[in-house]
Amino acid sequence: MTNSTQGFTLIELLIVIAIIGILAAVLIPNLLSARAKANDSAAMAYTRNCYTAVELSRNSSTQALPADGSCEGAALGTNALKPTASVPTAGTYAATTGGGFTVTVTGVSGKVFTFDGGTMTQS
Repeated sequence: MTNSTQGFTLIELLIVIAIIGILAAVLIPNLLSARAKANDSAAMAYTRNCYTAVELSRNSSTQALPADGSCEGAALGTNALKPTASVPTAGTYAATTGGGFTVTVTGVSGKVFTFDGGTMTQS
C-alpha cells in the first residue's frame, strides 16, 4: 500500500494567496481612477448637452437666449435636462457679452467644467 496524498500544501496555498493580494493591490487603484475618469467624461458630456439645450431654446426670430438659469429649469421647456449619477447637480448657464453664454457643471468628483461652445475648461 502506497501512502500518496493529493491536494495542495500550505506553502502552495500561501503563495497563491500572496500573488492574488499583489494583483489586487495593483489593479484596484487603476479601477478607481478609471471610474473617476468615466465620471468626468459623463460630466463633460452633460455640459455639452446643456449647451445644446440652451441653444435650442433661443428665440428663433430675435436670437435671444432664455433667462440665466439651470439646465433642468422651466426656461428650457422641453429641452430641459435631468442630472445623472455622474452629475448630481444641474448645470447652470449664464449669458456673456456678445450674445453668447457659458455652461457650468460640477461633477461628482468636485471638478467644475465650463463650456462656452468652443472650449471646455476644467477647474
